Amino acid sequence: MKKKWDTYIYGDVNIDLVVPGVEELPAPGTEVDVETMETFVGGGAALFALGVAKLGLTPAFQGSVGRDMYGRYIRNLFRETGVDDALLADRDDTNTGISISFTNERDRCFLTYRGNNAGLSLRHMDLEKVKEARHVHVTGYEGTSNHEEYLGVLRKIKGSGDTTVSFDVGWDMTGAWYEGIFELLPYIDVLFMNETECLHYTRCEDVETGAVKLAEKAGMAVIKLGKKGALAVKDGKICKAPAYDFKVVDTTGAGDSFNAGFVSAFLEGLTVEDCLRWGNCCGSFSVTRLGGNTGFPTRKELEAFLADH
Repeated sequence: MKKKWDTYIYGDVNIDLVVPGVEELPAPGTEVDVETMETFVGGGAALFALGVAKLGLTPAFQGSVGRDMYGRYIRNLFRETGVDDALLADRDDTNTGISISFTNERDRCFLTYRGNNAGLSLRHMDLEKVKEARHVHVTGYEGTSNHEEYLGVLRKIKGSGDTTVSFDVGWDMTGAWYEGIFELLPYIDVLFMNETECLHYTRCEDVETGAVKLAEKAGMAVIKLGKKGALAVKDGKICKAPAYDFKVVDTTGAGDSFNAGFVSAFLEGLTVEDCLRWGNCCGSFSVTRLGGNTGFPTRKELEAFLADH
């Protein structure tokens, strides 16, 4: 039976205020001019939703924004891009989250107001609406602090229909790298980690061994390797794909862009190798412009690029 949405995403959405070329922050009581300061939509879940929409899928996004100008800005961009915002709530008790990013060629730092993202919990997911989607993308795991709610929700999703699940673990701010994460893996079709996360969670000395260990439980383990590309393990087979050489302007959202490309190819029924190529292409395009999604390719641009590479 045809589903209403291709993907269902629950999670964070905020404003990214990007200030490039900052070598040092102003001293107290002083003012410094900058060449540019730009506003973008941010948040890993939101960037994933915008990416799959640009590739022609129909995503639904559940989350919340403040009833303010930034909330209206986000909602308008969602609608323009093709993200269904019917499940995006307006909140009166808090404002839309904002992250100010100060960047230069060597590093970056952030000032963040979580705002409407402070109360995120998978317990708020509308599981009846989830049934109307072919696929669910999950983020925001925080180890022991929310492990049980993730385990409960993932069990319900996988037990209530044929919806597939992708899961980007993300960085563990506690440094514990909770081994209980392996309890979640049987309910995940596509598991995303970066190289460092893979080594920490698996306690393995090399990423390939770690990926194989993860894929013994999950449907597929996908490890993002930055400039080295990416690898995936499915049914014991290791597949690799090199990165594409693009001039880097801003790495914000590169991992979420990779996820969007990979999942779009996955839902097209493409091979693991092609899923990696789509992911690498989208991640590479995304770093060519400021902001987490402005450089993301359209479906036409992606296909044209891959046809030549």
